[in-house]
Amino acid sequence: MAIWYGFAGQLFEAPGKLVGLANFWSTSALWFDLYFGLSVAVFAAAWMWLAPHPWAMWSIVGSAVIIFASYFQVEVAVAINSWYGPFYNMIQAALSRSAPVSAERFYGELLTFAGIALLAVIVGVLTQFFVSHYIFRWRTAMNDFYVANWSRLRAIEGASQRVQEDTMRFATTMESLGARLISAVLTLVAFLPVLARLSADVTDLPLVGAIPYPLVLAGVAWSVFGTGALALIGIRLPRIEFFNQRVEAAYRKELVHGEDDQTRAEPPTLRGLFADIRHNYFRLYLNFMYFNIGRIVYLQTDSIFPYVLLAPTIIAGKITLGAMQQILNAFTQVRQSFQYLINSWSTIVELISIYQRLRGFEAKMQGEPLASIEGRAEVAA
Repeated sequence: MAIWYGFAGQLFEAPGKLVGLANFWSTSALWFDLYFGLSVAVFAAAWMWLAPHPWAMWSIVGSAVIIFASYFQVEVAVAINSWYGPFYNMIQAALSRSAPVSAERFYGELLTFAGIALLAVIVGVLTQFFVSHYIFRWRTAMNDFYVANWSRLRAIEGASQRVQEDTMRFATTMESLGARLISAVLTLVAFLPVLARLSADVTDLPLVGAIPYPLVLAGVAWSVFGTGALALIGIRLPRIEFFNQRVEAAYRKELVHGEDDQTRAEPPTLRGLFADIRHNYFRLYLNFMYFNIGRIVYLQTDSIFPYVLLAPTIIAGKITLGAMQQILNAFTQVRQSFQYLINSWSTIVELISIYQRLRGFEAKMQGEPLASIEGRAEVAA
């Protein structure tokens, strides 16, 4: 990807602007498909020869398919952004009666969008079907590994939950976060040049004045500020989520023992275990309340932030409706890519707690001491 976007891709750029499905079978797009396929084939063959593994086909080639699907989704977003310009300029011309707009042209633009959307839906459905199998293969590999070492793992608290549930949750969450991270990076690579080009029409920013690449710099600064602030607010959440799973596992384990042993799962014992669950959940709710206050305030402000940046340009009438829509969409794509941590923090919290539980298995198998968090009763107040 770095070689293509840094050097090779520039050799096959199509002259002029492409709108609609032509984006996907242009010379540049077809050369990239061939280049990507050959790169994956060479990489997979080398890896399988140097380090053969029974899951290599799914882990290497399967990951490449998901990366390509992420790239394709970014290309769909670029194609739609290119469509915004002529379509909204046509709308502006029709409403202001500044130029004639025929019904054939209007419906033709809608059909162009429909073609892009239909292709995106087909590829998206097929990708989701493939990803479901990919995740289950990942879970199968982890399950087989832990079951083979079950005699050494069964003594760990909540061992059954970690094998039966955490393996699937880890594979699902990791794939989702990884795909979104790749998509965010590719979106930045694709849209930063677009936003930089569109910044030529925006000369001034409120309170700041004229600066080079104003929209790019403003988007980066705003996203970094939001990510840092929300990460700081939610810094305690991963540990609390870890202990939440521990108390849930202890309660579930006692109930399971009570099904076969009448001396287990007595009401006083269950009340004590459930009190631990309630205590930890209430603490989790309180910390999520702090986090959600910051997150919602930031995201609500975020929805009007690009309009604030464009205010001097809009008031001066320096851009058309189509150009404004292209700027807003490109700015949103770049901003959301930089906001990956903001949009994924709750999922990252869950992943960290799952990883910590599975890491206990790894330590047990390798004869290492368990992490200190495994022996703690609760999070410090």
